[in-house]
Amino acid sequence: MDETVGEYIRRTVLKIPRNEIKMILQKWGFLSEAQLQTLNFHQIKDNISQEVVQLCEENSADIKQAATLDIIYNHVYQNKRMWSVYQMKKSGEELEYFDITDFKKKFKRRLRSTLKNVTITFKEYEDNAIWIRVAWGTPYKKPNQYKPSYVVYHSQTPYVFISASVLKSNLPLLCQALIVASNYHDIREMELRSHSLNSLKDIVFKRYSQNFQTYSPKPLQGENVEPENADIRIVHENRSEKERIHRLNQEVFGSGPQPKLEFAQYRLETMFKSDPKMDVLDKKEPFRCLVKFSSPHLLESLKSLAPAGMADAPLSPLLTCIPHKARNYFRIREKKGLYPESFVSP
Repeated sequence: MDETVGEYIRRTVLKIPRNEIKMILQKWGFLSEAQLQTLNFHQIKDNISQEVVQLCEENSADIKQAATLDIIYNHVYQNKRMWSVYQMKKSGEELEYFDITDFKKKFKRRLRSTLKNVTITFKEYEDNAIWIRVAWGTPYKKPNQYKPSYVVYHSQTPYVFISASVLKSNLPLLCQALIVASNYHDIREMELRSHSLNSLKDIVFKRYSQNFQTYSPKPLQGENVEPENADIRIVHENRSEKERIHRLNQEVFGSGPQPKLEFAQYRLETMFKSDPKMDVLDKKEPFRCLVKFSSPHLLESLKSLAPAGMADAPLSPLLTCIPHKARNYFRIREKKGLYPESFVSP
């Protein structure tokens, strides 16, 4: 076994919490159950990692096995990476039979035709997700296994989730390989980012839907304690306003938890409105701006604005449209161009 392969396996094991190392190694399947029985998982992680490397050396592990272990680690701890959503588009609406073997061949051939020193590893999961790990090199250097890119592609869908390496210059090569392998002709970033891969999937696969049903909330116990000398009209008005805000929030966001979105962006183009008598603008040109949102939990933050008194209820559609506009990205781009509330690439 190559020394660099052993070191990479050792470092991967060190990243795993000690009480979950055995579970990850079992998912990996490279070591036999008998070999796993020889490992002492109660010792310090450094010793465990050294013993794992020794067993891998007995099995003559190569970079493919090491990369597969890394994919499994990132699949289990996927929230440690920042994910971006990309949407691909076909020239027609025809559905094609998806052949995973053909996809892999085309992807490898396209990428290696441009860059020889690259390590490409695939792993398939039960939800039709294909995880792809790409370690990038240069014409004169071997691939850097510590700064790979990860791609999650769900077959029969136009959506791709990418966690890019530091080498952003390789992103166009990655996108080209994806559209060639999957028989699409265009790809665009949707400007939605999050550490929660599952939340991004909920948004684009429409597993998350905002609730537009009228909701009549029941007063919460202990929430409407009235002062002894309070004006009954003021108390009633305050209670009614709280109930109105709560009802409108439920209609827009629903009652369930929101997908964890951390970044969204779109361009806004609208006409500047002013008094004609003031003659502020000589030319009738639209007002343009780039709107960016970022938060540890963007949708929950927006949901809390009105109850906290930081915004009027209902919220502006510019704020509540984010999940809906993301799903209709290409349709908006085709029919309307860069118009209000549409997501675009920078």
